[in-house]
Amino acid sequence: MPVKVASEWLNICGGCEVTILDIGEKLLDLLPNLEFVHMPVLMDHKYYKQTGDGAELEIPEADVGIISGGVRNEKEKHVTEEMRKKCKTLIALGTCACHGGIPAMANMYTLQDLYDKVYRNSKTTEQADTPNENIPPLLESVLAVDEVVNVDVYIPGCPTNPDLIVQALTALLEGKTFELSERSVCDECPVKREKKSSGGEIKRPLEPLDVKVGEPWENTRCYMEQGYLCLGPVTRAGCATSLAEGGMAVPRCIKGHMPCRGCFGPIRKGANPLVDMMGAISSIGLDPKQVIDRRAMFNRYIGAQKRLRPLPTRPGM
Repeated sequence: MPVKVASEWLNICGGCEVTILDIGEKLLDLLPNLEFVHMPVLMDHKYYKQTGDGAELEIPEADVGIISGGVRNEKEKHVTEEMRKKCKTLIALGTCACHGGIPAMANMYTLQDLYDKVYRNSKTTEQADTPNENIPPLLESVLAVDEVVNVDVYIPGCPTNPDLIVQALTALLEGKTFELSERSVCDECPVKREKKSSGGEIKRPLEPLDVKVGEPWENTRCYMEQGYLCLGPVTRAGCATSLAEGGMAVPRCIKGHMPCRGCFGPIRKGANPLVDMMGAISSIGLDPKQVIDRRAMFNRYIGAQKRLRPLPTRPGM
């Protein structure tokens, strides 16, 4: 009997749903064993019956629930709670669901600050009252799914690696557990390390890298040792994709000749990437004080779970 799957998307861009399609031919092998009973991105299943006359939000019962996106408003909180009630196993898919994602950078500001910025202080918008009719109220902050309900499986990434979705679903179909190892991006990165910087200031990410295209990765110097801010030391591994030559697995951004941006989140639960990254930068001789807005930079994808909050107002301000 096929495993019933319910999927929901909340405060999200839709990239994680595209990642499911990016599974490609492997998805065809999985589909005969799956029955999607609810997936708003693909099927027209209304929350309050097809005619909208239902009194309570309805999501079909399922063996596996997949939630992508963080929780920004009361409606998304309600949907998340209903998914938890109806699904035996719940998967948080993508960094927004796991850690708040980019939208959780808004947690650095109060809700009133955000309303004032958008509706009253924007140079491109005529001043207006904050809308409050026929829309769900915003929560005080962007929440990760596990701040609302219990989560059984985490698959981070912005978007995640399609292979991880296959591995997770295959494990569930076989009655096994799925969990990413507590390894960093650096643990999977094949570049050469000398454990010291090449000197100078921390460079902007888009400045040209010293990359030897076409040569073995071992001939390329570690990006951070070249002076680029790379969050590989504090970011969980899992994004690596295999190259054709020799099947070597290379982290996704590194493969694209860009420093790691940190989208897979902390290596382990309870880790503090802000503190750990400051130490990693200092250990090779760079000055972490050169990093502009360190709080936002090192928590860019993980602002939920209390990592980003409005700073206290200083006396006299």
